[in-house]
Amino acid sequence: MELKEQLLASFIAFEEGIDQKNPVHDKRVAALAYFEENGFPTKKLEAWKYTSLGKILKENYTLYPQVETSIELKDVKTYFLYDIDTYKVVFIDGVYSPFLSDTTHDGLDVCLMSAALSKPKYAARIDKYFGAVAPATDSLTALNTAYAKEGAYIYIPKSVVAEKPIEIIHFSTGKNAPIWLQPRNLIVVEENAQVQILERHQSLSDAPVTTNSVTEIFAEKEALVDYYKVQNDRETASLLDHTYISQEKNSHVSVHTFALGGNIVRNTLNFYQKDEHIMSTLKGITLLKDQEHTDHSTLVHHAHPNCESHQDYKGIFGGRATGVFNGKILVDKIAQKTNAFQQNNNLLLNDKATINTKPQLEIFADDVRCSHGCTVGQLDEEALFYLRSRGIPRKEAQALLTYAFASNVLDSVQLPSLKKRIEDSIAKKLGVNLGFNL
Repeated sequence: MELKEQLLASFIAFEEGIDQKNPVHDKRVAALAYFEENGFPTKKLEAWKYTSLGKILKENYTLYPQVETSIELKDVKTYFLYDIDTYKVVFIDGVYSPFLSDTTHDGLDVCLMSAALSKPKYAARIDKYFGAVAPATDSLTALNTAYAKEGAYIYIPKSVVAEKPIEIIHFSTGKNAPIWLQPRNLIVVEENAQVQILERHQSLSDAPVTTNSVTEIFAEKEALVDYYKVQNDRETASLLDHTYISQEKNSHVSVHTFALGGNIVRNTLNFYQKDEHIMSTLKGITLLKDQEHTDHSTLVHHAHPNCESHQDYKGIFGGRATGVFNGKILVDKIAQKTNAFQQNNNLLLNDKATINTKPQLEIFADDVRCSHGCTVGQLDEEALFYLRSRGIPRKEAQALLTYAFASNVLDSVQLPSLKKRIEDSIAKKLGVNLGFNL
């Protein structure tokens, strides 16, 4: 049975374990109907021209395991920010792990999506926000909505500053392999509130796993959201990640994406500016080798005057790796005084690696300052010669220049322990130990 048919047929069994009277269920049914009509995206679609899902759709997946697989903290501690105190929402093969998690309802909510969907005290907020920014016309998002049940639910009330960062971590053990996971995260940050969040998907074995994830983030007036995505998985793990962000007046949302490994990784990141004086920041580093494939698809929709956005993505590709960057800035006619910047710079470490880059501006206003561009090149041989003439071996010299290429993205990371972790991961990926931090 093809995966699409398997997913459609399994929905009846899925319904047996949920509250079908919940208003969200109507959205599930409508979303499933959309997916049934449109199916999985193919390369015939312009947005998917350079990314094919054919290889990962051939597996016979376990769709929604019900029993938690236990793992020891010592076996996964390295994947946490263990040198600082954090809230944690942890899932193992799609099932919540209370042993590894550290949730709270003390002044803010860091808990489970399943709880928010089922408890009356959350009903008004779920009714207002669930599905409010995620588009109904994206088939993978619709598929996630149809099966929406578990994930992280984060609510930061008005004027509250989350005293600790929040980690959302999804582990796959391989014991239910191959497995198809569909987490759904809802994050609401109210007026003048602040939060830092880190999201990670991590395989613990070489068994095939595909994750179709959707996250909705709502930043109300003057809210500050600092969000990090760490994607450093095995070559048997694929991630289809969709993040949709709604911003209100004077809010600032920053998303850093570190795509350092995985089979097929597709990041869809859409910002929707709903009022004036909004700042949206999108930054990323992609470092791939072998036959890994990462696709960044971004959108910033400027729909009101006096707003800003800043996109800066750096790509480093070796082996037979493939990178895709498809970024779009959309400026409505009313959005005068928009200041938007978009840049995608790429390094190809050999002649077998590939990058397909398409930065785009679509502007209907006449009083704006917008720029976009991309570069594709190799390391500067003169700079390499200079470093080697001072006694630095070629491999270390290449790594040093590569670090320098990505440094401005790393400089904006606000969690020092995470920045150090990313630096170490890049050095390991390049096969060197430089012995210092940028």
